[in-house]
Amino acid sequence: MLLFRTRLIVSALIASTSLVGQGFDEELFEQLHTNRQTGLDTPLKWASETASPVSMLAPSIVFGSGFLQMNRSTKHKGLFLAECMAVNTVFTLGLKYTLDRDRPSEANNQIEPLTDASSPSLPSGHTSNAFTTATALTLAFPKWYVAAPAYAWASAVGYSRIHLGVHYPTDVLAGALLGAGSAFVTAWANKKLFHAPAKPRNY
Repeated sequence: MLLFRTRLIVSALIASTSLVGQGFDEELFEQLHTNRQTGLDTPLKWASETASPVSMLAPSIVFGSGFLQMNRSTKHKGLFLAECMAVNTVFTLGLKYTLDRDRPSEANNQIEPLTDASSPSLPSGHTSNAFTTATALTLAFPKWYVAAPAYAWASAVGYSRIHLGVHYPTDVLAGALLGAGSAFVTAWANKKLFHAPAKPRNY
Protein backbone atom coordinates (compact mmCIF):
# COMPACT_ATOMS: atom_id res chain seq x y z
CA MET A 1 0.00 0.00 0.00
CA LEU A 2 2.87 2.37 0.83
CA LEU A 3 4.47 1.60 -2.54
CA PHE A 4 1.16 2.36 -4.24
CA ARG A 5 0.87 5.72 -2.47
CA THR A 6 4.44 6.58 -3.40
CA ARG A 7 3.79 5.74 -7.04
CA LEU A 8 0.63 7.84 -6.91
CA ILE A 9 2.61 10.87 -5.72
CA VAL A 10 5.24 10.39 -8.43
CA SER A 11 2.57 10.01 -11.11
CA ALA A 12 0.84 13.20 -9.94
CA LEU A 13 4.13 15.10 -10.13
CA ILE A 14 4.87 13.97 -13.65
CA ALA A 15 1.29 14.60 -14.74
CA SER A 16 1.44 18.14 -13.35
CA THR A 17 4.15 19.05 -15.84
CA SER A 18 2.72 17.25 -18.85
CA LEU A 19 -0.83 18.56 -18.38
CA VAL A 20 0.23 22.18 -18.00
CA GLY A 21 2.57 22.03 -20.99
CA GLN A 22 6.06 23.43 -21.34
CA GLY A 23 4.95 26.42 -23.43
CA PHE A 24 2.35 27.58 -20.91
CA ASP A 25 4.78 26.90 -18.06
CA GLU A 26 7.42 29.12 -19.64
CA GLU A 27 4.88 31.85 -20.42
CA LEU A 28 3.59 31.89 -16.86
CA PHE A 29 7.15 31.92 -15.55
CA GLU A 30 7.93 34.94 -17.71
CA GLN A 31 4.87 36.78 -16.42
CA LEU A 32 5.75 36.08 -12.80
CA HIS A 33 9.53 36.55 -12.97
CA THR A 34 10.35 38.91 -15.82
CA ASN A 35 7.42 41.23 -15.01
CA ARG A 36 7.84 40.89 -11.24
CA GLN A 37 7.51 43.63 -8.66
CA THR A 38 11.17 44.33 -7.91
CA GLY A 39 10.25 45.77 -4.53
CA LEU A 40 9.49 42.19 -3.45
CA ASP A 41 12.94 40.90 -4.40
CA THR A 42 14.47 41.27 -0.94
CA PRO A 43 11.58 39.96 1.20
CA LEU A 44 10.99 37.02 -1.11
CA LYS A 45 14.69 36.18 -1.17
CA TRP A 46 14.54 36.17 2.62
CA ALA A 47 11.45 33.93 2.53
CA SER A 48 13.27 31.54 0.19
CA GLU A 49 16.28 31.38 2.48
CA THR A 50 14.12 30.39 5.47
CA ALA A 51 12.99 27.12 3.86
CA SER A 52 15.91 24.93 4.87
CA PRO A 53 16.58 26.39 8.37
CA VAL A 54 12.93 26.30 9.42
CA SER A 55 12.46 22.78 8.05
CA MET A 56 15.57 21.58 9.87
CA LEU A 57 14.86 23.39 13.15
CA ALA A 58 11.16 22.56 13.48
CA PRO A 59 11.67 18.89 14.45
CA SER A 60 14.42 19.83 16.94
CA ILE A 61 12.32 22.57 18.55
CA VAL A 62 9.26 20.32 18.93
CA PHE A 63 11.32 17.39 20.24
CA GLY A 64 13.30 19.67 22.58
CA SER A 65 10.09 21.17 23.93
CA GLY A 66 8.77 17.69 24.66
CA PHE A 67 12.05 16.72 26.32
CA LEU A 68 12.08 19.75 28.59
CA GLN A 69 8.42 19.24 29.51
CA MET A 70 8.94 15.47 29.85
CA ASN A 71 6.02 15.10 27.44
CA ARG A 72 6.28 11.84 25.52
CA SER A 73 3.59 12.80 23.00
CA THR A 74 5.38 16.03 22.02
CA LYS A 75 8.69 14.19 21.66
CA HIS A 76 7.00 11.72 19.31
CA LYS A 77 5.66 14.63 17.27
CA GLY A 78 9.19 16.01 16.94
CA LEU A 79 10.40 12.62 15.71
CA PHE A 80 7.47 12.50 13.28
CA LEU A 81 8.52 15.85 11.79
CA ALA A 82 12.07 14.55 11.36
CA GLU A 83 10.78 11.39 9.66
CA CYS A 84 8.70 13.48 7.25
CA MET A 85 11.75 15.51 6.29
CA ALA A 86 13.81 12.35 5.75
CA VAL A 87 11.15 10.82 3.49
CA ASN A 88 10.75 14.05 1.57
CA THR A 89 14.50 14.39 1.05
CA VAL A 90 14.73 10.91 -0.45
CA PHE A 91 11.75 11.52 -2.76
CA THR A 92 12.89 14.99 -3.80
CA LEU A 93 16.49 14.12 -4.60
CA GLY A 94 15.44 10.90 -6.33
CA LEU A 95 13.01 12.73 -8.60
CA LYS A 96 15.33 15.67 -9.25
CA TYR A 97 18.08 13.51 -10.65
CA THR A 98 15.71 11.08 -12.38
CA LEU A 99 13.77 13.78 -14.24
CA ASP A 100 16.86 16.03 -14.60
CA ARG A 101 15.00 19.12 -15.79
CA ASP A 102 17.02 22.24 -16.67
CA ARG A 103 16.63 25.37 -14.60
CA PRO A 104 14.97 28.33 -16.39
CA SER A 105 18.34 30.09 -16.72
CA GLU A 106 19.88 26.97 -18.27
CA ALA A 107 17.10 26.75 -20.83
CA ASN A 108 17.20 30.49 -21.56
CA ASN A 109 20.46 32.37 -21.05
CA GLN A 110 18.60 35.69 -21.00
CA ILE A 111 17.13 34.84 -17.60
CA GLU A 112 19.22 36.11 -14.70
CA PRO A 113 18.29 34.33 -11.44
CA LEU A 114 18.40 36.40 -8.26
CA THR A 115 19.77 33.58 -6.14
CA ASP A 116 22.07 30.59 -6.58
CA ALA A 117 20.72 27.17 -7.59
CA SER A 118 22.66 24.14 -8.78
CA SER A 119 20.58 20.95 -8.68
CA PRO A 120 18.02 19.97 -11.36
CA SER A 121 14.82 22.00 -11.41
CA LEU A 122 11.95 19.54 -10.94
CA PRO A 123 10.65 19.39 -8.23
CA SER A 124 11.49 22.50 -6.20
CA GLY A 125 13.37 21.32 -3.12
CA HIS A 126 12.74 24.51 -1.15
CA THR A 127 9.01 24.19 -1.82
CA SER A 128 8.86 20.50 -0.97
CA ASN A 129 10.72 21.14 2.32
CA ALA A 130 8.35 23.97 3.22
CA PHE A 131 5.18 22.03 2.42
CA THR A 132 6.46 18.93 4.22
CA THR A 133 7.04 21.05 7.31
CA ALA A 134 3.68 22.84 7.04
CA THR A 135 1.76 19.60 6.52
CA ALA A 136 3.63 17.69 9.23
CA LEU A 137 3.05 20.50 11.74
CA THR A 138 -0.64 20.58 10.85
CA LEU A 139 -0.96 16.82 11.24
CA ALA A 140 0.91 16.91 14.55
CA PHE A 141 -0.93 19.98 15.86
CA PRO A 142 -4.31 20.12 14.04
CA LYS A 143 -5.21 23.70 14.93
CA TRP A 144 -6.05 26.56 12.55
CA TYR A 145 -3.49 28.82 14.21
CA VAL A 146 -0.81 26.27 13.31
CA ALA A 147 -2.04 25.47 9.80
CA ALA A 148 -2.70 29.05 8.64
CA PRO A 149 0.78 30.54 9.26
CA ALA A 150 2.51 27.30 8.28
CA TYR A 151 0.86 27.13 4.86
CA ALA A 152 1.14 30.90 4.34
CA TRP A 153 4.90 30.59 4.89
CA ALA A 154 5.16 27.52 2.64
CA SER A 155 3.23 29.31 -0.12
CA ALA A 156 5.52 32.33 0.16
CA VAL A 157 8.55 30.05 -0.19
CA GLY A 158 7.04 28.40 -3.26
CA TYR A 159 6.19 31.68 -4.97
CA SER A 160 9.62 33.09 -4.12
CA ARG A 161 11.32 30.38 -6.18
CA ILE A 162 9.50 31.58 -9.32
CA HIS A 163 9.94 35.25 -8.47
CA LEU A 164 13.69 34.75 -8.01
CA GLY A 165 13.96 33.01 -11.38
CA VAL A 166 15.15 29.58 -10.30
CA HIS A 167 12.02 27.47 -10.86
CA TYR A 168 9.13 27.09 -13.29
CA PRO A 169 5.60 27.14 -11.83
CA THR A 170 5.22 23.38 -12.33
CA ASP A 171 8.44 22.81 -10.35
CA VAL A 172 6.80 24.61 -7.46
CA LEU A 173 3.48 22.80 -7.91
CA ALA A 174 5.30 19.48 -7.95
CA GLY A 175 7.29 20.46 -4.85
CA ALA A 176 4.11 21.36 -2.98
CA LEU A 177 2.44 18.06 -3.91
CA LEU A 178 5.54 16.08 -3.04
CA GLY A 179 6.05 17.86 0.28
CA ALA A 180 2.47 17.43 1.44
CA GLY A 181 2.39 13.87 0.09
CA SER A 182 5.58 12.93 1.95
CA ALA A 183 4.02 14.03 5.25
CA PHE A 184 0.79 12.12 4.59
CA VAL A 185 2.68 8.97 3.54
CA THR A 186 4.83 9.17 6.68
CA ALA A 187 1.76 9.65 8.88
CA TRP A 188 0.06 6.69 7.21
CA ALA A 189 3.15 4.49 7.67
CA ASN A 190 3.46 5.46 11.33
CA LYS A 191 -0.17 4.63 11.95
CA LYS A 192 0.18 1.22 10.32
CA LEU A 193 3.46 0.36 12.04
CA PHE A 194 2.87 1.70 15.54
CA HIS A 195 -0.85 2.12 16.08
CA ALA A 196 -2.36 -0.92 14.37
CA PRO A 197 -4.72 -2.88 16.61
CA ALA A 198 -3.29 -6.12 17.91
CA LYS A 199 -4.46 -9.23 16.10
CA PRO A 200 -6.21 -11.85 18.23
CA ARG A 201 -4.12 -14.87 19.00
CA ASN A 202 -5.08 -18.29 17.67
CA TYR A 203 -4.97 -20.92 20.36
